[in-house]
Amino acid sequence: MRGIRMENGRILYFGNLAGYVTGNKAVVDPLFSGDGLNRFLEKQKGIREVEWRDGVYDRLMNGQDDLSDGPVLKNIRIWQLKPSVDVHMKFIGYDRMRERFGEPSPEDYQLVFDGEAETNNLEEIYDKFSTGLHPPGYTGHSLSMSDVIELHDGEGSEFHYVDERGFKTIAFGGPEPVQSPVMQL
Repeated sequence: MRGIRMENGRILYFGNLAGYVTGNKAVVDPLFSGDGLNRFLEKQKGIREVEWRDGVYDRLMNGQDDLSDGPVLKNIRIWQLKPSVDVHMKFIGYDRMRERFGEPSPEDYQLVFDGEAETNNLEEIYDKFSTGLHPPGYTGHSLSMSDVIELHDGEGSEFHYVDERGFKTIAFGGPEPVQSPVMQL
């Protein structure tokens, strides 16, 4: 295919940075998955393995060159308290939440975002979701105290309560919370 080529260890799909090659492995964003790209990758002599990894396109477009050694970006979910919960649960620090209401419970929260944030850094995620310019698919209010940020991948999830100063890693376990409809990115 003329629209698919490799240049300097990068896989270009009709001019878009779709992935990269490290050793004998191609790492490609699933955004570009399709018969044409699959056939192209199969024909490349040095490639023995293809890994489809979310976020590769975004990282390449943001100028991150050394992707093979960098951390794998996790997807994120943002959980916010349901409108029906006790109003005194909202916008309070973790210690006060535990004191007055117990551990944050998934049953009290609703999903307001499920997608990519182009970072695993909680401060950067907070900055991105606490402004008025929310990414597509975000249906909640600006990120604030009492919200929960979930970082997840194929290995599992980690949950972080937005606290008065920073974040508190919490066990947000139990049954899966009921999810409100959210546009998937």
